[in-house]
Formats: sequence, C-alpha cells, structure tokens
Amino acid sequence: MTKKSEIHKRDPHYKLAKKKGYRARSAFKLLEFQRRFNIYKRAFYILDLGSVPGSWLQVSKQKAEKNLELYKDQFYHRDHFKIMGADVKRVSPIEGIKTVKMDITTPEFQNEIEAFFEDELDLILSDASIKKSGIKFSDCVNQTRLCFKILDIVKKNLKSKGNFVIKCFQGEDLNKFHKSLRRLFTEVQTFKPKSSRKGSNETYLIALNKR
Repeated sequence: MTKKSEIHKRDPHYKLAKKKGYRARSAFKLLEFQRRFNIYKRAFYILDLGSVPGSWLQVSKQKAEKNLELYKDQFYHRDHFKIMGADVKRVSPIEGIKTVKMDITTPEFQNEIEAFFEDELDLILSDASIKKSGIKFSDCVNQTRLCFKILDIVKKNLKSKGNFVIKCFQGEDLNKFHKSLRRLFTEVQTFKPKSSRKGSNETYLIALNKR
C-alpha cells in the first residue's frame, strides 16, 4: 500500500463514507451543498456529469426519493424521478439510475439526454475534471474550458429556475466563467466544502434559479 493510499484510508470522511454506504468521500461535498443552498429543492430530473465512482448519484437518488413524498402540492412536482450519470469511465450500476460511458462534450451525448429525459432538467451536477498536469495555470485554463462546454449542456437542458453545481479550479480564468454564470442565473456562489482535501485548488460554483 502506498503512503498516499494509507493517508486516504485514515481520512475521517473516507471512513464515514464507508460507514454510511457511500462509494466515496465526495458524497459529503454534495451534502454540504444541499445543507447550505438547498440545491435539491423540487429536483426530480437530475443529470450528474463526471459520475465515477457514483457517490453523487447515490445522494441524488436519496434526495429525489424524498422529494416525491415532500412535494405533493399545487406547485411543480412529479410522481417519479429520472437520474442519469455520465463519465468517460464506466460507473458501476445503481438500481433505478441510468449510467452512460460517454464523452459528455459530444453531440451524441446531447441525443442521449433528450432520449432519456424527454423534458427539461431540474438539477445538473458536475464533478467532472480534466486530467491534471500538475501545472496550476494550465490546469485551471483547461478545466475552465471544460466548464464552458458543460455550460452549453446546461443552456440546452436545464429548466427555468433550475439549479447547477460545477467543479472549477481556482485561478484567473475562473472569473470569466463566473461572469457567464451570473448572466444565466439569479444567484451564483463560490463555495469550497469542508470535505475538500487540504491543499486542493478545487472550488465549486453553485448557480441557483436559471433565468
């Protein structure tokens, strides 16, 4: 076992994830977003990008199931949920969730979204990341490029008043993306969850209420 893997297994979030049945510690990032921003409010149709290993899908399923019981009023609600996870790597199956092994930036992926949901989405999540080179400047530039491609998916598929969460890397290029989100959403917050690893330059943008 490498020193890195030993440190990972001693991590309290890793241990808690195992105890609660989540596939990865990243589940707690999503739970932090929910506690702080209520991103799952009236969310029934959910798309998760960069899904491997599937912990965000697990959380999304739990929240969508609760929403079926919670929102039974005269406002927007559904009697079912649909969740899709996508990654360039294979996601191990989760009952009741569709997973696809695809490049999310291709036209074929847009076809996959439309065929599965057949309607606009309530929530889009992205923990997708480039393969880091270790050079912070270029990694930030390349991650921001990926973020803009994901934003195209959001523009095409997210409903009015829908919510969006995306991983970014801290750096100058992040400001351009932040401005683009502010034009599309009524509220945009930068948030670094407590469960992020120390020393990581990742941060998340929480975009609420699509215009």
